[in-house]
Amino acid sequence: MIKVTNNLSGKEEIFKSRVPNKVDLYVCGVTPYDYSHLGHGRCYVSFDLLYRVLTFLGYDVTYCRNYTDIDDKIIKKAEQEFGDKQRYADITKKYIAHYQDDMKALNCVVPDHEPRVTENIDDIITFISGLIEKGKAYETDGDVYFSIKSFPEYGKFSKHDVKDLRVGQRVEPNSKKRDPLDFALWKSELEGQFWQSPWGWGRPGWHIECSVLASKYLGTQIDIHAGGMDLIFPHHENEIAQSEALHGKPFANYWMHNGFVQINKEKMSKSLGNFFTLQEIFKKYDPMVVRFYFLNHQYRAPLDFSFDDLDAFQKSYQKLCRVFEKECSQLTNEEIKKSPTVQKMLAFLQDDLNTPGMMGVVFESLRELEKNESERCAVKAFIQKVLGLNLQPLPEKEIEVTEQMKRLIAERETARAEKNWTRADEIRDKLVELGYKIQDKKL
Repeated sequence: MIKVTNNLSGKEEIFKSRVPNKVDLYVCGVTPYDYSHLGHGRCYVSFDLLYRVLTFLGYDVTYCRNYTDIDDKIIKKAEQEFGDKQRYADITKKYIAHYQDDMKALNCVVPDHEPRVTENIDDIITFISGLIEKGKAYETDGDVYFSIKSFPEYGKFSKHDVKDLRVGQRVEPNSKKRDPLDFALWKSELEGQFWQSPWGWGRPGWHIECSVLASKYLGTQIDIHAGGMDLIFPHHENEIAQSEALHGKPFANYWMHNGFVQINKEKMSKSLGNFFTLQEIFKKYDPMVVRFYFLNHQYRAPLDFSFDDLDAFQKSYQKLCRVFEKECSQLTNEEIKKSPTVQKMLAFLQDDLNTPGMMGVVFESLRELEKNESERCAVKAFIQKVLGLNLQPLPEKEIEVTEQMKRLIAERETARAEKNWTRADEIRDKLVELGYKIQDKKL
């Protein structure tokens, strides 16, 4: 049994799959127009953990995570780099490759399905046509919009009142919308650009893709839909509206969202200049340290990122690696589950992925685990299999000995020869600050 916070109800609920022992999991993927950042890393590590926990508990999980490989931001980037928006695929090819490298470095499981919008255009057109036939969407001058008025439950997910949403909203003089809240399903383009449809040349709107891809690869009803908290409105609200309007039944039974990554209590964003890509972080820290850092924070809570915290968790992870450095024979899931320590760890994970509580069990048990080989091997297997941490010792970083360091080392040797221990200690501390560790020999 596992409990999760379901943002559809706003409550923690006991998870029950639609089909016994089977789970459909859909996670909103990236828009590949730039390098992946800390927020992406946190999201996909969080739901990689969910996948691993469910699998360990015996569920057969089908995992789908999409690529939004056509989008306004991608088109803008293609125009900036190539002067041609039709070269959007050159942009997405580059950044999908980098993203996949980042996910591999973080040891995230490759989903069963990774559909791209551009490879599913016919299905998107069919879905939109179905909404028009049902009177849930309308076409005007080549654009297609979803009609909010046709779906009375709009706002139920994000807990927004449609009347409140309309306050301050107005239809622009040249707008094709019937209602300011109506959203685009298909965007018209000049003839010959992007894809041909019953409404002329164009491309999909943002929200339609996940409804289409989820229904195609998982079914018209799914168990869990997940993503970042910033997607609750309007993206997930719109997904629910268009999916349930077409199929006439609930789209997803459980909606899970990870919290924001914050820098100095502010949401990380390029506009605020507090933005870090995963590749930038990986140059300074092993990806397993970054994964460990994410897992030490409950997935729903905001994560206030700092390099000081990352340094501290790096030391904790190094300690963990030292405890589990001895080789162990392979264990089955059933053998791992017999461990009393694993049972305590799993109990926390089954309570809405309470990773801080679970990590507390691990570190409180380290002394006992060093003495008890069978327990240590079971916990090690659990950490590797379910937490996705490889527990490989971190490589020692090579330090370039600068001229300044050489002078300080020589000065310290003189101080030690003169038994000026105070000065020798001062120089040692300075060298440590510079990244140079000294191991003294007896004089």
